[in-house]
Amino acid sequence: MSAAPSSPVVTVDLLATPKLHDADGKTLLQTKDRPSTESAAFEKRMDLLWQAIVVNDAKIAEPTFFPSVAYEIVKDIDKPRVDWTHRLMKAFARDIGKYHKELGAEPKAATLIAVEIDDGKVKWVEPGKEGNKLGYYRVTRSGIRYRDAAGAEKRLELTSLISWRGEWFVVHLHGFK
Repeated sequence: MSAAPSSPVVTVDLLATPKLHDADGKTLLQTKDRPSTESAAFEKRMDLLWQAIVVNDAKIAEPTFFPSVAYEIVKDIDKPRVDWTHRLMKAFARDIGKYHKELGAEPKAATLIAVEIDDGKVKWVEPGKEGNKLGYYRVTRSGIRYRDAAGAEKRLELTSLISWRGEWFVVHLHGFK
């Protein structure tokens, strides 16, 4: 019987994790700052997302996912924390596994080419839309371009990213579920 593969040690990457609280521990409020795909923090989060897909470990990519404290403030639903944990994060972990399989028999040989977000599709979503109390920027149907082990260029969908305080976060990796 072979031993189960060990998961990589996950450490908090301060560059990938933006500041969510002030000095008193109060959650910082949403801004209308337009997110950039060129920030070091965004690039680091997308690197973590890619690593998570390659090794099939969603825990690595948690900093890429819309923060739970922000979700609780944004969503106008009963028990947003429960929804975040039991619906969104479960779907995220499932989709990481699905994408890992799509990389093929040699996932570690696949290489990230680019994360592509069409700036023309970026939209400010007003409060009251999509079950939200606060507005945010949203972009749908973005993508992760990569080269598989055989050298073929392929694409994985990033279904929906939304902003919190001027930073992009994944909210639906593959499809709206």
